[in-house]
Amino acid sequence: MTVLIVCAASTWFMAGLGWLVQVVQYPLFASVGAESFPEYHRRHSSRITPVVFPAMAIELVSSGLLLFSRPAGTSLALVALGFALALSTWLATALLAVPRHAELGAGFDAVAHKRLVRSSWVRTLAWSAHGVVVAVLLAQAA
Repeated sequence: MTVLIVCAASTWFMAGLGWLVQVVQYPLFASVGAESFPEYHRRHSSRITPVVFPAMAIELVSSGLLLFSRPAGTSLALVALGFALALSTWLATALLAVPRHAELGAGFDAVAHKRLVRSSWVRTLAWSAHGVVVAVLLAQAA
């Protein structure tokens, strides 16, 4: 049960953070100004990584552990779905977000920014769906 609680906490943290970044942070990138943007983006990246990486890692590891030690009464299919959703956020980060951030690191580019905002919905929705999954798993385990 402890692993499920850790998974739920890290998933909900990432879902909330994902929505904040998606709806507030990323759209504001366009307002920074071309001259200030490279430094702003560098600082954003260096500050967000230590917040995001541990929570994402905990979410993925705890989701994986649930495959081997799921609480009694919980659905294996939902546990597997949760792990797939957690894994999808890592893939979307590596394949979609990191390349867009690399482009933006050189300076603001409206096309790269639009692609970042659009592609980040994959992660935001995956974290949100995983949040629903862990809520159902918690209810099943209760």
